[in-house]
Amino acid sequence: MSGSPGDAVHPKRRRRRQRRDTEDGPSFPRVPVTSMEIGADKADVVEEKAMELDAEKSAADTGGVDGSYLSETRFDQCAVSLLSLKGIKDAGYERMTQVQEATLPIILQGEDVLAKAKTGTGKTVAFLLPAIELLSTLPRSPYINLLAICPTRELANQVAAEAQKLLKYHRSLGVQVVIGGTRLPQEQRRMKSNPCQILVATPGRLKDHLENTPGFSNRIKGVKVLVLDEADRLLDMGFRRDIEKIIACIPKERQTLLFSATVPAEVRQISHVAMKKDYKFINTVKEGDEETHSQVSQTYMVAPLNMHFSILYDVLNKHVAEDAEYKVIVFCTTAMVTKLLAEILAQLKLNIREIHSRKSQSARTKVSDEFRRSKGLILVSSDVSARGVDYPDVTLVIQAGLPADREQYIHRLGRTGRKGKVGLGLLLLAHWETHFLSSVQDLSVSEAVLPSIGPSVQAEVSIIFFT
Repeated sequence: MSGSPGDAVHPKRRRRRQRRDTEDGPSFPRVPVTSMEIGADKADVVEEKAMELDAEKSAADTGGVDGSYLSETRFDQCAVSLLSLKGIKDAGYERMTQVQEATLPIILQGEDVLAKAKTGTGKTVAFLLPAIELLSTLPRSPYINLLAICPTRELANQVAAEAQKLLKYHRSLGVQVVIGGTRLPQEQRRMKSNPCQILVATPGRLKDHLENTPGFSNRIKGVKVLVLDEADRLLDMGFRRDIEKIIACIPKERQTLLFSATVPAEVRQISHVAMKKDYKFINTVKEGDEETHSQVSQTYMVAPLNMHFSILYDVLNKHVAEDAEYKVIVFCTTAMVTKLLAEILAQLKLNIREIHSRKSQSARTKVSDEFRRSKGLILVSSDVSARGVDYPDVTLVIQAGLPADREQYIHRLGRTGRKGKVGLGLLLLAHWETHFLSSVQDLSVSEAVLPSIGPSVQAEVSIIFFT
């Protein structure tokens, strides 16, 4: 790909402009038809925020996390039951991550915990394992004892899948997941016929069951452990009021666990609502620790919007030619842009898959599974895959258009360079979006040289755009 770090130049000082809201309605002025049409209604945006791809099904001894976060402590050195240890061993986990090592002993003591930990450091097992240990001591009942709330349906599915692994030998415990995108009556029948002790849910669907499922509000009165996973993301997505309503419906005498990549004021505020006053704060992010993987080469390009499709085509073509085992994610700002870009690149004979809110849940799952297991694919995606995803061997992440904020940029970029492998990241901006660069100037993002786009390429892209 052109524009390697060696080609970089230092960004010039730029006049700061007010950040446009990329989430509400059309976000770009009208440009020639060869440009990227930007725009989506609010329903699309809400749907995008309600999705992320589920994580890689891995049996590696790293437990599906970056190996650099592993500690020297083995799970069999921890005070957990033999049944849990057998499940852990079958899942391929041997050594704890630093997050698990820091939090497990305290959670096992019954303390409320607010844990700050970077994405991909084993947070899911960190809260599931001690909760399962507690639940295994309780008599079997139709009550829900562990309630885990996740911001997105794919993350909820991931947590439930991880719970299934850990529950392999805990025959008396069951797990179910309730999420949007599936039929409410179907979930109601499943929970009635097969009551579970562990429920993983998205806030909106959980609220639906509280309001519409007979007996559900009584069942969650058995909650012993409440988990808010990706707490910062839950609040960013506007779920605070729903969470407060849910908290009001469950027993006050419980253990509460909040896991979050960042701990802004909003997370502190919800911790005061959800947790005991003497909760423990555990920070596993070292001072000065890099927010992005050091092995990811980060570059950006600034170009007229009507050149973006052609630039993307050129960059992807070169990357495919240079790496026979390429695996690329291209992030777009909306479902509409995602669909349009995927169609254009597919007609240009690139091996494209797309995933966004306008795809059904079953279609998204199918694409997610295929991309996770394959190489030689380009996934054009909205922010369904920006966080919590552990796809193996992603070689390049392209962000086409302005990220909502610094955090979104970091989490998108985090899809590559995982488990110690090298990766590439490219941010493609229009001229009026360059103010964003000031927010990531400490992340070693270098300006890349724009590729020379020949008239034949521009014409080919234009013809497809018109078709």
